[in-house]
Amino acid sequence: MSFSKWPRHLVATGLVLAGLLVSSCKSKVSGPPAGPAEVAIVTIRPESAVLTTELPGRTSAYLVAEIRPQVNGLIQSRLFREGTNVKAGQVLYQIDPAPYQAVRDQAKAALATAEAELATAEANLPATRSRAERYKELAAIHAVGQQDYDDASAALRQAEATVAARRASVEVNRAALESARINLSYTPIKSPISGRIGISNVTVGAMATAYQPTPLAVIQQLDPIYVDVVQSSAAVLALRRHLESGRLKPDGSLQTKVKLVLEDQTRYPREGTLQFRDVTVDPTTGSVTLRMVFPNPNQVLLPGMFVRAIAEEGVSEQAILVPQQGVTRDPKGNPIALVVGNDGKVEQRMLQLDRAMGDKWLVTSGLAAGDRVIVEGTQRVRPGDPVRAVPFASPNGDAGAGHGQPTPQANAKGGSHV
Repeated sequence: MSFSKWPRHLVATGLVLAGLLVSSCKSKVSGPPAGPAEVAIVTIRPESAVLTTELPGRTSAYLVAEIRPQVNGLIQSRLFREGTNVKAGQVLYQIDPAPYQAVRDQAKAALATAEAELATAEANLPATRSRAERYKELAAIHAVGQQDYDDASAALRQAEATVAARRASVEVNRAALESARINLSYTPIKSPISGRIGISNVTVGAMATAYQPTPLAVIQQLDPIYVDVVQSSAAVLALRRHLESGRLKPDGSLQTKVKLVLEDQTRYPREGTLQFRDVTVDPTTGSVTLRMVFPNPNQVLLPGMFVRAIAEEGVSEQAILVPQQGVTRDPKGNPIALVVGNDGKVEQRMLQLDRAMGDKWLVTSGLAAGDRVIVEGTQRVRPGDPVRAVPFASPNGDAGAGHGQPTPQANAKGGSHV
C-alpha cells in the first residue's frame, strides 16, 4: 500500500510523533554534562579501644583429691552417694577398725607398764644415790672398806641406768601408742576437700591396701574452676613490645578481666581473672599456658569442657577504626580503602589491618586522623574521579565515625595479634 492511499489524519499524526522523538533525542545529546558522583564518607578520628585476645582452652578442676586408704583393711561401709557434693572432713568409707583398736589398746597397756616401772626406778634412785655419797665420805676416813664404797657406787650407776632405760621404754611405748592411734584414725576415710565426688571404684567388702595405685574415688572442687588456655610465644613478644613502645597501655582494672564463650557459642555470665602466665614455652607448639580462674557457683562449667577465653590485654588510646564496608580487596587480596582528598577527588590507600572490632577494622597503617573514607558509593567511582562527599548515616543514627561511639573492644582470635 502506498502512502498516498493512507488516511490523511494518520499520516499527520505519524509526522508529529516523529518530530517529537527527534527533538527529544537532540535535547538529551546536547544537554549539560552530569555532576560529580555523590558518596557517603566517614571522617577518621582516633578512639580509645580495649584490645582483647581470644584463646582456646579447656576447663580443669580447682582442686582434685584422689581418695586412697592409708592402712590395710576390709571396707565395712560406704557413706556417700556417688555424684553428690561432699564436705571436707566428711567420712566416705569405713575400714574395719577392730585390729587397729586392739593394737592401740596393747600399746596403751604397755605404756602404762613402762610408766609404772619408771616411777619405781625413780623412787629408788635417791636412796641409792644418798647411800653412795655417804659411803664415799666414810671411805675417805677409812670408816668403811673400799669394797663397800665400790659396791654402793655400782648400785648407783645401775639405778641411774635403770631409770634411763625405763624412760626410753616409756618414750618407745608412747610412740607406739601414737602410731596405733594414728592408724586407728585412718580407718574412717575422710574427704580432704569439699567438692563433687565421682564414682566409687570399690564396694563394701572389698580389701583396701594402704596407698594403693587405684583411688577409691575422686573428688573435684568445681567452684571456682580453672580455665587453661595457650597463647603463641610470638603473641606474647608482640604484646610486650607494644606495651613497651606505648602503643598499648596496661590498665590495672582491666588487665585481669577475662570473659568466656562456651561450646554452644553462648557467653558465660560471670567474669574471671587471669591468674598467671607460664614462663616456659612448649617446644612442640611454640606456645605458653595461661591459667584463669572463674567463679562457678551453679557448676555450669565442668572439667574438660572446651571454651574460648577473651582476655583483655591493654588500651590503645589512639586507635584508628574504619567501618568494614569501607574496606575492599584488590585482585591480590590486599585491603584497600577509597579516600576523598582535599581536592575533592578519590584516592586509593593500601591498608594494614590488625583485627576486627565489631563492625569495624582496626587499622595499623594507611589511614590517619582526618581522612575521609568512602563507605557508600565505592562502586560508582574510581581513583582520580571528582566526587561530592556527604556524611554517612549509620543504621544506629550516628553520622560519620568517632562521634559519641562507645569504647570498642578489639578481639584477636587465637592470640595471633595484639
